[in-house]
Amino acid sequence: MEWGFRQRVPVAVDLETKGLLVLNGDPTYVRLAQMGNEDEAFVIPVELGEPFRVAVRDVLRALPRTVGHNYHAFDAPALHAYLGMDYDELCRKATDTMLLSKLIDPRAVHEGGIGSSLKPLSDHYIDPTAADTQNDLTSVFRSLKLTKETGWAGIPLFHPTYVEYAALDVILTARLLPKLETELKRFGVPQRLVDYEHEVARICGHMQIRGLLLDQDYTRRLADELHQEEEENAAIVRSYGVEKIGSPAQIVEALVGTGEVLTERTAGGAVKADKSILCALADTDLYGNRLGIRTPNPLAVAVIKAKRAAKWRSAYADNFLSTVDRSGRIHPGIRTMQARTGRMSVTNPAVQTLPSGDWKIRRAFLAEPGHRIISVDFQAVELRVLAALAGVARMKEAISAGRDLHSFTAELVFGPDFTPKHRKISKAIGFGVVYGGGAATIQRQTGAPMEEVKRAVAAYHRTYPEVRRAANKWQREAFRNGMVTTSVTGRRLPLDRDRTYAVTNYQVQSAARDCLGQALVNMDKEGLLPYLRLPIHDEVIASAPAHEAEEIGRAIGQCMTFDLFGVPIESDPEIGGRSWGSLYLPEDERASHDEWYASAGLAA
Repeated sequence: MEWGFRQRVPVAVDLETKGLLVLNGDPTYVRLAQMGNEDEAFVIPVELGEPFRVAVRDVLRALPRTVGHNYHAFDAPALHAYLGMDYDELCRKATDTMLLSKLIDPRAVHEGGIGSSLKPLSDHYIDPTAADTQNDLTSVFRSLKLTKETGWAGIPLFHPTYVEYAALDVILTARLLPKLETELKRFGVPQRLVDYEHEVARICGHMQIRGLLLDQDYTRRLADELHQEEEENAAIVRSYGVEKIGSPAQIVEALVGTGEVLTERTAGGAVKADKSILCALADTDLYGNRLGIRTPNPLAVAVIKAKRAAKWRSAYADNFLSTVDRSGRIHPGIRTMQARTGRMSVTNPAVQTLPSGDWKIRRAFLAEPGHRIISVDFQAVELRVLAALAGVARMKEAISAGRDLHSFTAELVFGPDFTPKHRKISKAIGFGVVYGGGAATIQRQTGAPMEEVKRAVAAYHRTYPEVRRAANKWQREAFRNGMVTTSVTGRRLPLDRDRTYAVTNYQVQSAARDCLGQALVNMDKEGLLPYLRLPIHDEVIASAPAHEAEEIGRAIGQCMTFDLFGVPIESDPEIGGRSWGSLYLPEDERASHDEWYASAGLAA
């Protein structure tokens, strides 16, 4: 095949597929492949068969450099799965304009940023009057009685609007690249950060391609159990006269009828009955842990349980079953720079949002046959990063001495006779400083009187004065830099003028994320990538043969251990059984957990 476009480097590459499930096992998933430069594009109907796929493979292998938008997370995995191409080769010769855009402005549109989608970026950097075939394509879907979800698979392959849409994407991507590269230079974003983000994206792409094994029988049973739990608690709620569990007004009226006094109001003046209020009435914190402050209100307990069961069934059990592929795996999408701070998220399905501390949902995911699940988590990474970035002398001393930071803080704030309640308050304050939570948030989390919380916060800042000094310094620098604070790795972190207090959160969260990213790079260099399954917050999930699990866990832990400005960043490897959920059981229960697998014929 002869390619007529002028040979420019890089050549933009894009795919049109049947939807978002890049690795769902459908051999006809990829419909079109397109390549082009700033002025022209070729659209190849790979859905029609192997000759077209061979042509695309040959050209991509010959091209010295390519560019794509959301390439590492979407197009490269699809090219690997459906055209049999080497994923590493595809990534290492490619520049991903979505990653570049995130390094320039990481904010979403609703946060005041440009966003990271191709069309708004093209509007901003190229031409706001450029042809927008997305709306035209949506109209075509409607005319064919297709939805946005079914249109990608159902539209005729050679429909002119579909082909124009496909061709325009590569032209816009090719035009966008030099604009973004100019902006990166203008803002002084270091090239090492650009290269690092591409490596992190490539490594996470491997995990996305590999996916997680799903225990489908268990997940179906779980869905049924959650449905039953929802119905039972919804019946209790109805017995209090609440016909619509989603109606705050009805719940407020019923709670008042049980004798509760509710004083907090929404911005619109309505009495509040949100999760924080319900948890306080149920005598739990936001994570479901009992506070022991009051007698739980049975209505509040039933509302929380009904809503939780409905959410867990829909967002987790049903979602897992709807996204599992033909080999019994799900392939969560790893967005390597999702948050403004650069923190990752895992979506479709959203395994990053699994309930904290709960084993039931995680029990649905399995290590490979004959393998054990490994979890390696950073130890108090946010507080260690805070101590490193702000130079907090007493905190650094405690870390060096191997002290528990929350107990150490409680001792300094409340004295040597501090109680478990004092430790809980100190922990909430420490995380409140990192996450930007105020005294009201800390009070809700701990149940402590507000005056006690305020005194503890003041004592905390007297104990660690460097924290406030660092925050003031970062704020001054941001004001001089157009309301942008720059992370220790050179990442641009835009601040909101009415939330400059968030600067500590942004600095700490961004550096903690880059600790995880660097750890992943270290693991790849050490040959551990085949064992990795997911990065979750400050944790890495892996699967390794049972006889090697301890050794692999230690090796991953070593990759997550390094020095940050004199503060040791350390990890805590933990070896579970066959399921991810086994890590959340007491160790004395894990043996019976594995025996159940063996009796069910699920263990190798």
